[in-house]
Amino acid sequence: MDVKSTFIYGKIEEEVYVCQPPGFEDPDFPDRVYKVEKALYGLHQAPIAWNETLSTYLLDNGFQRGKIDKTLFIRRDKGDILLVQVYIDDIIFSSTKKSLCIEFEKMMHKKFQMSSMGELTFFLGLQVKQKEDGIFTSQDKYVTEILKKFSFTDVKIASTPMETQEILLKDEDGEEVDVHLYRSMIGSLMYLTSLKPDIMFAVCACARYQINPKVSHLHAMKRIFIYLKGQPKLSLWYLKDSPFDLIAYTDSDYARASLDRKSTTGGCQFLGCRLISWQCKKQTVVANSITEAEYVAASSCQTSFYYRLQ
Repeated sequence: MDVKSTFIYGKIEEEVYVCQPPGFEDPDFPDRVYKVEKALYGLHQAPIAWNETLSTYLLDNGFQRGKIDKTLFIRRDKGDILLVQVYIDDIIFSSTKKSLCIEFEKMMHKKFQMSSMGELTFFLGLQVKQKEDGIFTSQDKYVTEILKKFSFTDVKIASTPMETQEILLKDEDGEEVDVHLYRSMIGSLMYLTSLKPDIMFAVCACARYQINPKVSHLHAMKRIFIYLKGQPKLSLWYLKDSPFDLIAYTDSDYARASLDRKSTTGGCQFLGCRLISWQCKKQTVVANSITEAEYVAASSCQTSFYYRLQ
């Protein structure tokens, strides 16, 4: 669903005044200003006011806000559940019972002017293909866009996103590269990690050198794009009929970070056979042994487990 004229629904608490717009000045009072009663596009308070209005409306209608993701709203009806995900004025929703979806649409139309977009196929750059036996999510259109943006459409492909035997170093004596280009490439890849766990480690490793990137770091970055050229449609499949057992896997290297000798934790969580989350993060402490690094990784995985259960 999409909300029409989103910000006009938000009521602002502060006193805000605006000048009379050009061409609409009052000839009798040309020096007066307007006091704003509702949010307007362009005001800093507008998104906050809209979010407060929508959140209050959902909470008043039996929804609960997610404990981790504050843009997720949940309503339970006996054994069924209705999930609502909000991104500013775009709303996606799903339920184990179709009548709950219909009821939610009617509820939203009572309060706001909404346009129903139908079955979810595209959302924030994510492509969703719903089939009878499951759901396939991908970002191949986005991959094509960034390959074209950074001129990687005509390159030879690589089988891995990173050299397996080489470690990225600070390389203080290396030749500097355009920091704006480097950060732009990192930003494009970071968004891609939302559906591609295979590049998570490589992207995070390159992201550590954004302050003063060198040629060696740029080469490592280009390797990721070259890998994506050969795997543009590799993405995630969520099978419909699968158990709901929460299973996690974790591992760590030992003191492989060249700057501070810290270890890196990698982990992923499955709901049955469905991959629902993954992470690659440098540990906050310096492990004194491989065993200690593994314990830290297991502890981090357990924390992620707890958040998923919440």
